[in-house]
Amino acid sequence: MSFNEILPLLAAGKKVIRAGWEGSEEYIFLVNDATYQGEAVNPYFLIKTDETPSLSMFQPTSCDLLATDWQLVD
Repeated sequence: MSFNEILPLLAAGKKVIRAGWEGSEEYIFLVNDATYQGEAVNPYFLIKTDETPSLSMFQPTSCDLLATDWQLVD
């Protein structure tokens, strides 16, 4: 799938990954409802890895945005 195809799935709470990733990456997901000290935070992506700490901010690269190997994670 393309990034355009997986974006609505991310917005619906699904987890996705690129088939081409061969590392510690497990999946990315969208955080829609975050707050910080009582203030709303704009939506952002996190990536889950098998490293410590396991969650990091995710900013898609141009390669990620143009890739067609995105897939859902169960």
